[in-house]
Amino acid sequence: MATEFGALSLVPPLLAIALAIVTRRALLSLFLGVWIGGIIAVQGLGIVQTFDWIISSITSSFNAQVMVFIFLLGAGIALIWRMGGSLAVAKWATERLDSHRKVGVAAWLLGMVWFFDDYANTAIVGSSMKNIADEMRMSREKFAYILDSTAAPVATFGISSWVAYQISMINTGYKAAGIADTAPSAFVTFLRSIPYNVYCLLAVLMVGIIVITRRDFGEMLDAETRAQRTGKVTRDDAKPLQSMKEELGTVEVDRPMLRLFVLPVAALVAVVVAGGVWTGYAPGRDALAMAENADFIGALVWGSFAMVATGIVLARAYDILTLDEAMDTVVDGFGMMLNAVSILVLAWSIGAVAEALGTGAYVTSLAEGIVTPTLLPIVILFAAAMVSFSIGTSWGTMALVTPVAIQMAWEISGGSAEMLAVASGAVFSGAIFGDHCSPISDTTILSSTFAGSDHIDHVRTQIYYAVTVILVAAVVYLLYGVTGLPQLVLLPVGLGLLVATVYALSEWDARRKELSPTSASGPVGERAGDD
Repeated sequence: MATEFGALSLVPPLLAIALAIVTRRALLSLFLGVWIGGIIAVQGLGIVQTFDWIISSITSSFNAQVMVFIFLLGAGIALIWRMGGSLAVAKWATERLDSHRKVGVAAWLLGMVWFFDDYANTAIVGSSMKNIADEMRMSREKFAYILDSTAAPVATFGISSWVAYQISMINTGYKAAGIADTAPSAFVTFLRSIPYNVYCLLAVLMVGIIVITRRDFGEMLDAETRAQRTGKVTRDDAKPLQSMKEELGTVEVDRPMLRLFVLPVAALVAVVVAGGVWTGYAPGRDALAMAENADFIGALVWGSFAMVATGIVLARAYDILTLDEAMDTVVDGFGMMLNAVSILVLAWSIGAVAEALGTGAYVTSLAEGIVTPTLLPIVILFAAAMVSFSIGTSWGTMALVTPVAIQMAWEISGGSAEMLAVASGAVFSGAIFGDHCSPISDTTILSSTFAGSDHIDHVRTQIYYAVTVILVAAVVYLLYGVTGLPQLVLLPVGLGLLVATVYALSEWDARRKELSPTSASGPVGERAGDD
Protein backbone atom coordinates (compact mmCIF):
# COMPACT_ATOMS: atom_id res chain seq x y z
CA MET A 1 0.00 0.00 0.00
CA ALA A 2 2.80 2.41 0.87
CA THR A 3 4.28 2.14 -2.63
CA GLU A 4 0.85 2.58 -4.22
CA PHE A 5 -0.09 5.83 -2.46
CA GLY A 6 3.32 7.14 -1.32
CA ALA A 7 3.28 10.70 -0.01
CA LEU A 8 -0.49 10.92 -0.67
CA SER A 9 -0.96 8.64 2.35
CA LEU A 10 0.13 11.55 4.57
CA VAL A 11 -2.56 13.93 3.29
CA PRO A 12 -5.67 12.76 5.27
CA PRO A 13 -4.16 12.70 8.79
CA LEU A 14 -2.06 15.83 8.30
CA LEU A 15 -5.01 17.70 6.77
CA ALA A 16 -7.24 16.72 9.69
CA ILE A 17 -4.60 17.82 12.20
CA ALA A 18 -3.94 21.14 10.44
CA LEU A 19 -7.65 21.94 10.12
CA ALA A 20 -8.29 21.03 13.76
CA ILE A 21 -5.54 23.36 14.96
CA VAL A 22 -6.52 26.24 12.66
CA THR A 23 -10.33 26.02 12.90
CA ARG A 24 -10.58 24.59 16.46
CA ARG A 25 -13.40 22.35 15.14
CA ALA A 26 -12.21 18.82 15.82
CA LEU A 27 -15.27 16.90 14.57
CA LEU A 28 -15.47 18.70 11.23
CA SER A 29 -11.72 18.48 10.68
CA LEU A 30 -11.61 14.76 11.43
CA PHE A 31 -14.56 14.00 9.17
CA LEU A 32 -12.97 15.92 6.30
CA GLY A 33 -9.73 14.00 6.86
CA VAL A 34 -11.57 10.67 6.63
CA TRP A 35 -13.46 11.83 3.53
CA ILE A 36 -10.25 12.94 1.77
CA GLY A 37 -8.83 9.51 2.58
CA GLY A 38 -11.85 7.92 0.94
CA ILE A 39 -11.38 10.06 -2.16
CA ILE A 40 -7.71 9.05 -2.40
CA ALA A 41 -8.42 5.36 -1.78
CA VAL A 42 -11.14 4.92 -4.41
CA GLN A 43 -10.12 7.80 -6.70
CA GLY A 44 -13.71 9.01 -6.69
CA LEU A 45 -16.24 10.72 -4.43
CA GLY A 46 -15.35 8.38 -1.55
CA ILE A 47 -18.59 8.74 0.45
CA VAL A 48 -19.26 4.99 0.68
CA GLN A 49 -15.68 4.26 1.73
CA THR A 50 -15.79 7.10 4.27
CA PHE A 51 -18.80 5.68 6.08
CA ASP A 52 -17.47 2.12 5.80
CA TRP A 53 -14.45 3.25 7.82
CA ILE A 54 -16.60 5.09 10.36
CA ILE A 55 -18.96 2.14 10.81
CA SER A 56 -16.09 -0.34 11.11
CA SER A 57 -14.59 1.87 13.83
CA ILE A 58 -17.85 1.72 15.79
CA THR A 59 -18.37 -2.01 15.31
CA SER A 60 -14.82 -3.05 16.20
CA SER A 61 -15.05 -5.15 19.39
CA PHE A 62 -12.18 -3.33 21.10
CA ASN A 63 -13.45 0.13 20.14
CA ALA A 64 -16.99 -0.77 21.22
CA GLN A 65 -15.67 -1.82 24.63
CA VAL A 66 -13.79 1.49 24.94
CA MET A 67 -16.97 3.42 24.10
CA VAL A 68 -19.03 1.46 26.65
CA PHE A 69 -16.32 2.09 29.26
CA ILE A 70 -16.32 5.83 28.54
CA PHE A 71 -20.12 6.10 28.66
CA LEU A 72 -20.29 4.16 31.94
CA LEU A 73 -17.44 6.23 33.35
CA GLY A 74 -19.38 9.37 32.46
CA ALA A 75 -22.43 7.97 34.23
CA GLY A 76 -20.38 7.14 37.33
CA ILE A 77 -18.84 10.61 37.42
CA ALA A 78 -22.28 12.18 36.92
CA LEU A 79 -23.65 10.27 39.93
CA ILE A 80 -20.67 11.29 42.06
CA TRP A 81 -21.23 14.93 41.05
CA ARG A 82 -24.97 14.93 41.78
CA MET A 83 -24.39 13.25 45.18
CA GLY A 84 -21.75 15.83 46.10
CA GLY A 85 -18.76 13.46 46.01
CA SER A 86 -16.65 15.73 43.81
CA LEU A 87 -17.50 18.73 46.00
CA ALA A 88 -16.50 16.74 49.10
CA VAL A 89 -13.10 15.97 47.56
CA ALA A 90 -12.66 19.64 46.67
CA LYS A 91 -13.50 20.72 50.22
CA TRP A 92 -11.20 18.08 51.72
CA ALA A 93 -8.39 19.11 49.36
CA THR A 94 -8.96 22.82 49.97
CA GLU A 95 -7.99 22.35 53.61
CA ARG A 96 -4.67 20.83 52.55
CA LEU A 97 -3.98 22.21 49.07
CA ASP A 98 -3.98 25.94 49.52
CA SER A 99 -1.89 27.03 46.54
CA HIS A 100 -1.62 26.64 42.80
CA ARG A 101 1.71 24.85 43.25
CA LYS A 102 0.35 22.31 45.76
CA VAL A 103 -2.58 21.46 43.50
CA GLY A 104 -0.24 20.92 40.55
CA VAL A 105 2.12 18.74 42.58
CA ALA A 106 -0.81 16.70 43.97
CA ALA A 107 -2.22 16.08 40.48
CA TRP A 108 1.27 15.14 39.25
CA LEU A 109 1.82 12.65 42.09
CA LEU A 110 -1.67 11.16 41.71
CA GLY A 111 -0.99 10.71 38.00
CA MET A 112 2.06 8.62 38.86
CA VAL A 113 0.13 6.55 41.42
CA TRP A 114 -2.69 5.49 39.03
CA PHE A 115 -0.35 3.61 36.71
CA PHE A 116 -2.49 0.60 35.77
CA ASP A 117 -4.37 2.26 32.89
CA ASP A 118 -4.11 5.62 31.14
CA TYR A 119 -7.89 5.99 30.65
CA ALA A 120 -8.69 5.31 34.31
CA ASN A 121 -5.75 7.52 35.33
CA THR A 122 -7.12 10.49 33.41
CA ALA A 123 -10.69 9.95 34.61
CA ILE A 124 -9.91 9.47 38.31
CA VAL A 125 -7.33 12.22 38.69
CA GLY A 126 -9.33 14.60 36.49
CA SER A 127 -12.65 14.15 38.28
CA SER A 128 -11.09 14.32 41.76
CA MET A 129 -8.87 17.37 41.20
CA LYS A 130 -10.74 19.58 38.71
CA ASN A 131 -12.74 21.56 41.27
CA ILE A 132 -9.77 22.38 43.48
CA ALA A 133 -7.73 23.26 40.36
CA ASP A 134 -10.46 25.76 39.48
CA GLU A 135 -10.40 27.04 43.06
CA MET A 136 -6.70 27.84 42.75
CA ARG A 137 -7.22 29.44 39.33
CA MET A 138 -5.25 26.86 37.40
CA SER A 139 -6.15 27.11 33.73
CA ARG A 140 -7.95 24.10 32.30
CA GLU A 141 -5.20 23.95 29.66
CA LYS A 142 -2.57 23.46 32.39
CA PHE A 143 -4.70 20.86 34.18
CA ALA A 144 -5.27 18.92 30.93
CA TYR A 145 -1.51 18.97 30.31
CA ILE A 146 -0.82 17.48 33.76
CA LEU A 147 -3.39 14.72 33.16
CA ASP A 148 -2.13 13.91 29.67
CA SER A 149 1.57 13.83 30.52
CA THR A 150 1.13 11.58 33.56
CA ALA A 151 -1.21 9.07 31.88
CA ALA A 152 0.35 7.21 28.95
CA PRO A 153 3.99 7.93 29.95
CA VAL A 154 3.41 6.39 33.39
CA ALA A 155 1.39 3.47 31.99
CA THR A 156 4.36 2.47 29.81
CA PHE A 157 6.29 1.52 32.97
CA GLY A 158 3.57 0.31 35.37
CA ILE A 159 1.80 -3.02 35.82
CA SER A 160 -0.61 -2.33 33.01
CA SER A 161 -2.03 -3.43 29.70
CA TRP A 162 0.54 -1.13 28.10
CA VAL A 163 3.46 -3.19 29.37
CA ALA A 164 1.93 -6.44 28.18
CA TYR A 165 1.27 -4.88 24.77
CA GLN A 166 4.79 -3.47 24.45
CA ILE A 167 6.31 -6.84 25.31
CA SER A 168 4.11 -8.49 22.69
CA MET A 169 5.28 -5.92 20.11
CA ILE A 170 8.93 -6.69 20.89
CA ASN A 171 8.16 -10.39 20.49
CA THR A 172 6.46 -9.66 17.15
CA GLY A 173 9.61 -7.81 16.08
CA TYR A 174 11.71 -10.82 17.06
CA LYS A 175 9.62 -13.09 14.88
CA ALA A 176 9.73 -10.66 11.96
CA ALA A 177 13.54 -10.47 12.23
CA GLY A 178 13.89 -14.24 12.74
CA ILE A 179 15.82 -13.79 16.01
CA ALA A 180 13.35 -15.21 18.53
CA ASP A 181 15.73 -18.07 19.38
CA THR A 182 18.93 -15.98 19.62
CA ALA A 183 17.91 -12.64 21.17
CA PRO A 184 17.17 -12.12 24.90
CA SER A 185 13.57 -12.71 25.92
CA ALA A 186 11.08 -9.99 25.01
CA PHE A 187 10.52 -9.34 28.72
CA VAL A 188 14.23 -8.80 29.36
CA THR A 189 14.48 -6.46 26.38
CA PHE A 190 11.48 -4.50 27.69
CA LEU A 191 13.08 -4.11 31.13
CA ARG A 192 16.34 -2.95 29.52
CA SER A 193 14.39 -0.52 27.32
CA ILE A 194 12.99 1.44 30.28
CA PRO A 195 16.06 3.71 30.72
CA TYR A 196 16.03 4.29 26.95
CA ASN A 197 12.37 5.32 26.93
CA VAL A 198 13.73 8.82 27.34
CA TYR A 199 10.75 10.88 26.20
CA CYS A 200 8.35 9.24 28.66
CA LEU A 201 10.78 9.57 31.56
CA LEU A 202 11.49 13.21 30.79
CA ALA A 203 7.82 14.00 30.05
CA VAL A 204 6.87 12.94 33.58
CA LEU A 205 9.78 14.94 35.02
CA MET A 206 8.79 17.93 32.86
CA VAL A 207 5.40 18.05 34.58
CA GLY A 208 7.18 18.16 37.93
CA ILE A 209 9.43 20.99 36.76
CA ILE A 210 6.48 23.01 35.45
CA VAL A 211 4.23 22.60 38.50
CA ILE A 212 7.00 23.14 41.07
CA THR A 213 8.62 26.17 39.42
CA ARG A 214 5.31 27.46 37.99
CA ARG A 215 7.30 28.63 34.97
CA ASP A 216 5.41 28.53 31.68
CA PHE A 217 6.06 29.50 28.09
CA GLY A 218 4.27 29.47 24.78
CA GLU A 219 0.48 29.54 24.78
CA MET A 220 0.41 27.96 28.25
CA LEU A 221 1.90 31.17 29.68
CA ASP A 222 -0.97 33.10 28.10
CA ALA A 223 -3.54 30.67 29.49
CA GLU A 224 -2.10 30.72 33.00
CA THR A 225 -1.83 34.50 33.00
CA ARG A 226 -5.47 34.76 31.93
CA ALA A 227 -6.60 32.37 34.68
CA GLN A 228 -4.57 34.09 37.41
CA ARG A 229 -5.48 37.66 36.46
CA THR A 230 -9.15 37.20 35.55
CA GLY A 231 -10.22 33.95 37.17
CA LYS A 232 -11.28 32.58 33.76
CA VAL A 233 -10.00 29.00 33.69
CA THR A 234 -11.01 28.77 30.02
CA ARG A 235 -10.95 31.46 27.34
CA ASP A 236 -14.22 33.28 26.63
CA ASP A 237 -15.18 31.44 23.44
CA ALA A 238 -13.79 28.03 24.46
CA LYS A 239 -15.86 24.88 23.99
CA PRO A 240 -14.95 22.50 26.85
CA LEU A 241 -15.64 18.84 26.17
CA GLN A 242 -17.24 18.57 29.62
CA SER A 243 -19.13 21.03 31.78
CA MET A 244 -20.57 19.56 34.97
CA LYS A 245 -22.97 22.35 35.95
CA GLU A 246 -24.22 22.90 32.42
CA GLU A 247 -24.85 19.24 31.70
CA LEU A 248 -25.67 17.79 35.13
CA GLY A 249 -27.14 20.62 37.15
CA THR A 250 -26.46 21.48 40.77
CA VAL A 251 -25.28 19.23 43.58
CA GLU A 252 -28.18 17.65 45.50
CA VAL A 253 -26.78 17.78 49.09
CA ASP A 254 -25.82 20.57 51.47
CA ARG A 255 -23.21 18.55 53.39
CA PRO A 256 -21.32 16.39 50.89
CA MET A 257 -19.59 13.26 52.18
CA LEU A 258 -16.15 12.09 51.04
CA ARG A 259 -17.31 8.45 50.99
CA LEU A 260 -19.64 9.30 48.09
CA PHE A 261 -16.52 9.80 45.97
CA VAL A 262 -14.24 7.20 47.53
CA LEU A 263 -16.58 4.19 47.45
CA PRO A 264 -17.54 4.35 43.71
CA VAL A 265 -13.90 4.92 42.72
CA ALA A 266 -12.79 2.08 45.02
CA ALA A 267 -15.36 -0.19 43.33
CA LEU A 268 -13.94 0.79 39.92
CA VAL A 269 -10.34 0.06 40.97
CA ALA A 270 -11.15 -3.18 42.83
CA VAL A 271 -13.14 -4.67 39.95
CA VAL A 272 -10.54 -3.65 37.34
CA VAL A 273 -7.74 -5.28 39.33
CA ALA A 274 -9.82 -8.37 40.14
CA GLY A 275 -10.97 -8.63 36.52
CA GLY A 276 -7.39 -8.42 35.25
CA VAL A 277 -6.28 -11.17 37.64
CA TRP A 278 -9.30 -13.34 36.88
CA THR A 279 -8.97 -13.15 33.09
CA GLY A 280 -5.20 -13.54 33.14
CA TYR A 281 -4.87 -16.34 35.67
CA ALA A 282 -4.04 -19.91 34.71
CA PRO A 283 -2.12 -22.61 36.64
CA GLY A 284 1.61 -22.12 36.25
CA ARG A 285 1.45 -18.55 34.92
CA ASP A 286 3.66 -15.94 36.57
CA ALA A 287 2.65 -12.27 36.99
CA LEU A 288 4.00 -11.31 33.55
CA ALA A 289 2.16 -14.12 31.77
CA MET A 290 -1.02 -13.14 33.63
CA ALA A 291 -0.63 -9.53 32.49
CA GLU A 292 -0.04 -10.62 28.89
CA ASN A 293 -3.24 -12.69 28.85
CA ALA A 294 -5.51 -10.44 30.93
CA ASP A 295 -8.53 -8.76 29.36
CA PHE A 296 -7.84 -5.28 30.71
CA ILE A 297 -10.34 -3.43 28.55
CA GLY A 298 -13.06 -5.88 29.57
CA ALA A 299 -12.06 -5.35 33.20
CA LEU A 300 -12.40 -1.59 32.71
CA VAL A 301 -15.95 -2.05 31.41
CA TRP A 302 -16.88 -4.20 34.40
CA GLY A 303 -15.19 -1.76 36.76
CA SER A 304 -17.02 1.25 35.33
CA PHE A 305 -20.31 -0.64 35.67
CA ALA A 306 -19.44 -1.40 39.31
CA MET A 307 -18.79 2.33 39.78
CA VAL A 308 -22.25 3.19 38.42
CA ALA A 309 -23.98 0.46 40.45
CA THR A 310 -22.23 1.59 43.63
CA GLY A 311 -23.23 5.19 42.94
CA ILE A 312 -26.89 4.24 42.51
CA VAL A 313 -26.88 2.16 45.73
CA LEU A 314 -25.30 5.05 47.68
CA ALA A 315 -27.75 7.57 46.22
CA ARG A 316 -30.65 5.45 47.46
CA ALA A 317 -29.03 4.41 50.77
CA TYR A 318 -28.48 8.06 51.78
CA ASP A 319 -31.79 9.13 50.22
CA ILE A 320 -30.05 11.70 48.01
CA LEU A 321 -31.70 10.73 44.72
CA THR A 322 -34.81 8.77 43.87
CA LEU A 323 -34.34 5.81 41.54
CA ASP A 324 -35.81 7.83 38.66
CA GLU A 325 -33.43 10.73 39.41
CA ALA A 326 -30.47 8.36 39.60
CA MET A 327 -31.32 6.81 36.22
CA ASP A 328 -31.82 10.26 34.68
CA THR A 329 -28.36 11.18 36.00
CA VAL A 330 -26.90 8.05 34.38
CA VAL A 331 -28.38 9.11 31.03
CA ASP A 332 -27.06 12.66 31.56
CA GLY A 333 -23.63 11.14 32.18
CA PHE A 334 -23.85 9.27 28.87
CA GLY A 335 -24.72 12.54 27.14
CA MET A 336 -21.79 14.32 28.78
CA MET A 337 -19.43 11.89 27.04
CA LEU A 338 -21.12 11.98 23.62
CA ASN A 339 -18.84 14.68 22.15
CA ALA A 340 -15.68 12.89 23.33
CA VAL A 341 -16.89 9.54 21.94
CA SER A 342 -17.80 11.19 18.61
CA ILE A 343 -14.28 12.56 18.30
CA LEU A 344 -12.84 9.17 19.26
CA VAL A 345 -14.84 7.39 16.56
CA LEU A 346 -13.57 9.77 13.89
CA ALA A 347 -10.04 9.52 15.28
CA TRP A 348 -10.24 5.73 14.96
CA SER A 349 -11.57 6.21 11.44
CA ILE A 350 -8.52 8.33 10.57
CA GLY A 351 -6.43 5.43 11.87
CA ALA A 352 -8.29 3.10 9.50
CA VAL A 353 -7.57 5.54 6.66
CA ALA A 354 -3.87 5.56 7.54
CA GLU A 355 -3.79 1.76 7.61
CA ALA A 356 -5.54 1.47 4.26
CA LEU A 357 -3.25 4.01 2.60
CA GLY A 358 -0.07 2.67 4.24
CA THR A 359 0.81 5.91 6.07
CA GLY A 360 2.85 4.23 8.80
CA ALA A 361 4.76 1.98 6.42
CA TYR A 362 5.55 4.94 4.16
CA VAL A 363 6.90 7.13 6.98
CA THR A 364 8.95 4.27 8.42
CA SER A 365 10.44 3.46 5.00
CA LEU A 366 11.70 7.04 4.69
CA ALA A 367 13.95 6.49 7.70
CA GLU A 368 15.50 3.18 6.67
CA GLY A 369 17.99 4.55 4.17
CA ILE A 370 19.68 7.11 6.46
CA VAL A 371 20.40 5.08 9.60
CA THR A 372 23.82 4.61 11.21
CA PRO A 373 24.41 3.05 14.66
CA THR A 374 24.96 6.51 16.19
CA LEU A 375 21.81 7.95 14.65
CA LEU A 376 19.68 4.81 15.07
CA PRO A 377 17.76 5.85 18.22
CA ILE A 378 17.18 9.40 16.91
CA VAL A 379 15.90 8.17 13.55
CA ILE A 380 13.60 5.64 15.22
CA LEU A 381 12.40 8.29 17.69
CA PHE A 382 11.35 10.77 15.00
CA ALA A 383 9.98 8.11 12.64
CA ALA A 384 7.72 6.81 15.42
CA ALA A 385 6.82 10.39 16.37
CA MET A 386 5.76 11.22 12.80
CA VAL A 387 3.70 8.06 12.49
CA SER A 388 2.00 8.61 15.87
CA PHE A 389 1.29 12.27 15.15
CA SER A 390 -0.20 11.33 11.78
CA ILE A 391 -2.42 8.44 12.88
CA GLY A 392 -3.14 9.56 16.46
CA THR A 393 -2.53 6.25 18.22
CA SER A 394 0.55 5.20 20.15
CA TRP A 395 -0.44 1.52 20.15
CA GLY A 396 -0.99 1.56 16.39
CA THR A 397 2.39 3.23 16.00
CA MET A 398 4.10 0.59 18.12
CA ALA A 399 2.50 -2.11 15.97
CA LEU A 400 3.73 -0.44 12.77
CA VAL A 401 7.22 0.64 13.81
CA THR A 402 8.48 -1.86 16.42
CA PRO A 403 9.03 -4.81 14.01
CA VAL A 404 10.96 -2.59 11.59
CA ALA A 405 12.98 -0.97 14.41
CA ILE A 406 13.89 -4.32 15.97
CA GLN A 407 15.12 -5.68 12.65
CA MET A 408 17.08 -2.50 11.86
CA ALA A 409 18.72 -2.49 15.30
CA TRP A 410 19.74 -6.13 15.06
CA GLU A 411 21.20 -5.83 11.57
CA ILE A 412 22.93 -2.46 11.99
CA SER A 413 24.50 -3.34 15.35
CA GLY A 414 25.62 -6.81 14.32
CA GLY A 415 23.36 -8.57 16.81
CA SER A 416 23.67 -6.32 19.87
CA ALA A 417 21.14 -7.06 22.62
CA GLU A 418 21.61 -3.55 24.00
CA MET A 419 20.63 -1.97 20.69
CA LEU A 420 17.40 -3.97 20.74
CA ALA A 421 16.56 -2.28 24.05
CA VAL A 422 17.59 1.14 22.71
CA ALA A 423 15.44 0.73 19.61
CA SER A 424 12.43 -0.45 21.64
CA GLY A 425 12.73 2.49 24.04
CA ALA A 426 12.99 4.92 21.13
CA VAL A 427 9.84 3.49 19.50
CA PHE A 428 7.87 3.82 22.73
CA SER A 429 9.17 7.37 23.22
CA GLY A 430 8.26 8.54 19.73
CA ALA A 431 4.84 6.88 19.89
CA ILE A 432 3.92 8.69 23.11
CA PHE A 433 5.22 12.03 21.83
CA GLY A 434 3.01 11.85 18.75
CA ASP A 435 0.13 10.78 20.98
CA HIS A 436 0.62 13.94 23.08
CA CYS A 437 0.77 16.31 20.11
CA SER A 438 -1.95 14.89 17.91
CA PRO A 439 -5.50 16.26 18.27
CA ILE A 440 -6.81 12.91 16.99
CA SER A 441 -5.27 10.92 19.86
CA ASP A 442 -7.70 9.15 22.20
CA THR A 443 -5.75 9.93 25.39
CA THR A 444 -5.42 13.58 24.38
CA ILE A 445 -9.18 13.74 23.80
CA LEU A 446 -9.92 12.13 27.16
CA SER A 447 -7.50 14.46 28.96
CA SER A 448 -9.41 17.42 27.53
CA THR A 449 -12.68 15.79 28.54
CA PHE A 450 -11.85 15.12 32.18
CA ALA A 451 -10.06 18.43 32.61
CA GLY A 452 -13.08 20.25 31.17
CA SER A 453 -10.79 21.92 28.62
CA ASP A 454 -11.37 23.03 25.07
CA HIS A 455 -9.72 20.18 23.17
CA ILE A 456 -7.78 22.21 20.62
CA ASP A 457 -6.67 24.64 23.33
CA HIS A 458 -5.20 21.66 25.18
CA VAL A 459 -3.36 20.50 22.05
CA ARG A 460 -2.04 23.98 21.25
CA THR A 461 -0.71 24.61 24.77
CA GLN A 462 0.75 21.15 25.36
CA ILE A 463 2.65 20.93 22.09
CA TYR A 464 5.24 23.50 23.25
CA TYR A 465 6.17 21.30 26.20
CA ALA A 466 6.08 18.03 24.26
CA VAL A 467 8.40 19.42 21.56
CA THR A 468 10.79 20.70 24.24
CA VAL A 469 10.94 17.25 25.83
CA ILE A 470 11.49 15.36 22.58
CA LEU A 471 14.31 17.70 21.53
CA VAL A 472 16.07 17.15 24.87
CA ALA A 473 15.45 13.39 24.45
CA ALA A 474 17.09 13.55 21.02
CA VAL A 475 20.14 15.21 22.58
CA VAL A 476 20.32 12.42 25.16
CA TYR A 477 20.16 9.80 22.40
CA LEU A 478 22.87 11.62 20.45
CA LEU A 479 25.12 11.74 23.52
CA TYR A 480 24.55 8.03 23.99
CA GLY A 481 25.41 7.30 20.36
CA VAL A 482 28.59 9.41 20.47
CA THR A 483 29.88 8.56 23.96
CA GLY A 484 28.33 5.20 24.80
CA LEU A 485 27.80 6.39 28.38
CA PRO A 486 25.17 4.52 30.43
CA GLN A 487 21.72 6.02 30.80
CA LEU A 488 22.21 6.38 34.55
CA VAL A 489 24.66 9.13 33.62
CA LEU A 490 22.82 10.58 30.65
CA LEU A 491 19.32 10.83 32.16
CA PRO A 492 20.45 13.30 34.86
CA VAL A 493 22.11 15.26 32.06
CA GLY A 494 18.78 15.29 30.23
CA LEU A 495 17.00 16.46 33.38
CA GLY A 496 19.50 19.28 33.78
CA LEU A 497 19.01 20.32 30.15
CA LEU A 498 15.26 20.26 30.64
CA VAL A 499 15.39 22.51 33.71
CA ALA A 500 17.74 24.96 31.97
CA THR A 501 15.55 24.99 28.85
CA VAL A 502 12.37 25.67 30.84
CA TYR A 503 14.02 28.56 32.67
CA ALA A 504 15.48 30.02 29.47
CA LEU A 505 12.31 29.73 27.40
CA SER A 506 10.04 31.03 30.18
CA GLU A 507 12.26 34.08 30.72
CA TRP A 508 12.53 34.80 27.00
CA ASP A 509 8.83 34.37 26.26
CA ALA A 510 7.71 36.33 29.31
CA ARG A 511 10.04 39.23 28.47
CA ARG A 512 8.78 39.21 24.87
CA LYS A 513 5.14 39.34 26.04
CA GLU A 514 5.84 41.65 28.98
CA LEU A 515 4.48 39.08 31.44
CA SER A 516 5.81 37.27 34.51
CA PRO A 517 7.37 33.86 33.61
CA THR A 518 5.48 32.33 36.55
CA SER A 519 2.18 33.93 35.41
CA ALA A 520 0.71 37.02 37.03
CA SER A 521 -0.29 36.34 40.60
CA GLY A 522 -3.95 36.75 41.39
CA PRO A 523 -6.28 36.29 44.33
CA VAL A 524 -7.44 32.80 45.22
CA GLY A 525 -10.10 31.39 47.45
CA GLU A 526 -13.17 31.91 45.25
CA ARG A 527 -14.30 29.40 42.69
CA ALA A 528 -12.98 30.65 39.37
CA GLY A 529 -14.57 28.26 36.91
CA ASP A 530 -18.07 28.11 35.56
CA ASP A 531 -18.63 24.55 36.64
